[in-house]
Amino acid sequence: MIKPDIDKPESNCGIFGIAGNPSASLLTYYGLIAQQHRGQEAAGIVCNSKLNGKVTFKSKKGIGLVSEIFNDERIFIEELSGNAALGHNRYSTSGSNSLINVQPFIVKYRAGNLAISHNGNLTNAHKLRRELIEEGAIFQTTSDTEVILHLISRSKKETQIDQIYDALSQVSGAYSLVLLTDEFLFACRDPLGIRPLSLGIINNSYVVASETCAFDLIDAKYLREIERGEILAIKIYDDYSEIVEQKFLDNIPEFPKKCIFEFIYFSRPDSVIFNENVDKVRRELGKKLAEESPVWSNGEKKLAVMSVPDSSNTIAIGYNNQLRKMNIQSKFEIGLIRSHYIGRTFIQPEIDKRKLSAKMKFNTVKGVLRNRNIVIVDDSIVRGTTSKQLVDLIREANPSQLHFRVASPPITHPCFYGMDFPTKEELIANRVNNDINQIEKELGVDSLQYLSYKGLIECTPEKDERFYCTACFTGKYPIPVDDELTKNINES
Repeated sequence: MIKPDIDKPESNCGIFGIAGNPSASLLTYYGLIAQQHRGQEAAGIVCNSKLNGKVTFKSKKGIGLVSEIFNDERIFIEELSGNAALGHNRYSTSGSNSLINVQPFIVKYRAGNLAISHNGNLTNAHKLRRELIEEGAIFQTTSDTEVILHLISRSKKETQIDQIYDALSQVSGAYSLVLLTDEFLFACRDPLGIRPLSLGIINNSYVVASETCAFDLIDAKYLREIERGEILAIKIYDDYSEIVEQKFLDNIPEFPKKCIFEFIYFSRPDSVIFNENVDKVRRELGKKLAEESPVWSNGEKKLAVMSVPDSSNTIAIGYNNQLRKMNIQSKFEIGLIRSHYIGRTFIQPEIDKRKLSAKMKFNTVKGVLRNRNIVIVDDSIVRGTTSKQLVDLIREANPSQLHFRVASPPITHPCFYGMDFPTKEELIANRVNNDINQIEKELGVDSLQYLSYKGLIECTPEKDERFYCTACFTGKYPIPVDDELTKNINES
């Protein structure tokens, strides 16, 4: 399967959990469908099952899209019957893309069954893994998430919430977690709140998800965010659940470090994350970008403002609306059509692989672009590969001028907290020493401008950089990173 955007930071997994509902696995399926954008490599569901008073965990996992893996309704009746479930959409930010690394992970330890779904990356997992192996631990996967299971199972604490507290007190990095045991669903978030995690309710059943768009699909009510450093225990009953305990990790910092890229690119515009509507922030990004870097019409040809679907759609609308407020003659146009149904591709020798890759994902609306002054609005540029392909594709439609506007600053540093950014050397802005003119030349556009860092921060709800992780733009990492840390560090 072709990855969605090879020039974008790939998504960082979507998680879902539900407690006390007879249709738990089916609702989890829908929760994963709604969050498919967060991970398209693999998916899995774990469900509890009670027979003669004994709880067992059943699971189904696979490589591919949610709808490809769970393709028969009998799965939810025959294989995944139960009243509590976990789900996970995977994009591999730690560990290879193989079936052994597909979550949720399940273990059985002295307190019963334990399953986990994780969104984020642990920055000290490799160190902890080495220590655990030296003590005799046997690892079944190469994912950093498995470390948490080992730490929980080895904890000397009596209650499960204390065991989880003990484990999370030893790890560092970004994590939003949902854990399932025989009696409880637990929701946890790291002390900096880097990745989003929300709590909702459907009838009398509590649900947890990375994004609120998962709640909308199943008609669940959004209640609140899981707090930074919070461990929430939800007791599972036959057809309802209740919150029974809440703990907070020690030493929670004064300010969060919410991933600013969740607003820019990852999250769906119809979601609420970090207590803010994503669509609202993206429109502000477009507005600010227009204020800082407008493209002026020449009086003869009205500007055509177009997005790179789908993440920059509302950014481009905000950009165009602001141009019009500035009395610039412009019109928002659908200049690119994106295919959402890309399967495996077999490249024939006579076909240009680079061009085919772009054309399978996008096609131009030539009548919209021909002889027009075009402004492409995108959320970010990472390697520059896809951006160059898109520019070449649009040039084939013969526009008069082609301008590029980016609703984030140049990305100069990799992420170690759950985004699959390339190495520092692969980032186009880093490779050319942040020379915008050089990037403009490489892309082959008439002009290129990025949103300023100051402008980006002004578009956030707090308008304060202290509330956000912006390491990919600034190189200022809020959590120390192991110098050895790489995506496949545990493969050898």
